[in-house]
Amino acid sequence: MAATDMQAGADRGLYVPRLSFRHKKGAAFFAICLAGTLVGVVFLAFLLLDVWRDGAGFLRWEFLQNFPSRFPERAGFQSALWGSLWLIITTALLAFPIGVGAAIYLEEYAPRGFVTKAIQTNISNLAGVPSIVFGILGLQLFVRGTIGIGPSIGGGFGRSIIAGGATMALLILPIVIVAAQESIRAVPPSLREASYGVGATRWQTVWHHVLPQAFPGIMTGTILALSRAIGETAPLIMIGALTFVAFRPESLLDPFTVMPIQIYNWVARPQPEFQDLAATGIIVLLVMLLSMNAIAVLLRQWTGRRYGR
Repeated sequence: MAATDMQAGADRGLYVPRLSFRHKKGAAFFAICLAGTLVGVVFLAFLLLDVWRDGAGFLRWEFLQNFPSRFPERAGFQSALWGSLWLIITTALLAFPIGVGAAIYLEEYAPRGFVTKAIQTNISNLAGVPSIVFGILGLQLFVRGTIGIGPSIGGGFGRSIIAGGATMALLILPIVIVAAQESIRAVPPSLREASYGVGATRWQTVWHHVLPQAFPGIMTGTILALSRAIGETAPLIMIGALTFVAFRPESLLDPFTVMPIQIYNWVARPQPEFQDLAATGIIVLLVMLLSMNAIAVLLRQWTGRRYGR
């Protein structure tokens, strides 16, 4: 009877559910997605196990205290670790206020028109630009201090931490802006309308109501963007970050190296001991990345509970 009704419905051009076929198709799609996920997870597990097997032997406190050396047993990670910390702090101090400010302007103040749409499109496109392009821009603008034509602008900062931090800030700025925009856009319009209804100005509404609600998403996006910056190598090699630094940077104008470049330096050496040192450096870098991601999750949960989201 049901088959006869379905055939009659099909003859009249009505919708026929075919639930059994749709369930099988859904199960097949689920199996394909699960298989793809498991392949990635298995390969990642093998890579992590291989890195741990090679690098666990050098994982000791002296590794974090010593400077790089041509002797593997004396080599350490201190200059690269401190250089990465200086670089990430500088990048955050530059990218966070500029990115959040740009997002506030685009979402709350900018008129809806062609210019705003063009700016938004370019920001979205910049998020997909290869990092080496930002390295070329940073080399010309911050290291040499020129835009390519005419005289130099103040002579540039040279191969220093401030030049690297400014380059990394340019790299993650589109990501910070987009993440902040999405967080601001997610704030209910009724909250703004209620604030305007009691006589608050636009800035008071943004500062006291919109930003506290959007802060968890903004912080999460910023920390994830910084997690990308801490693992970048190509832009820093382009601006001239050193591969061998036997001192700890003390100011923003000092030369520096970072963890990915130091790992690259060790990998390029033929001695097997340096390959193991590179694996140890990878472990330290992964620990820092996972710590930053954990901080992002904790900040999101804490600010969410504080502001009721």
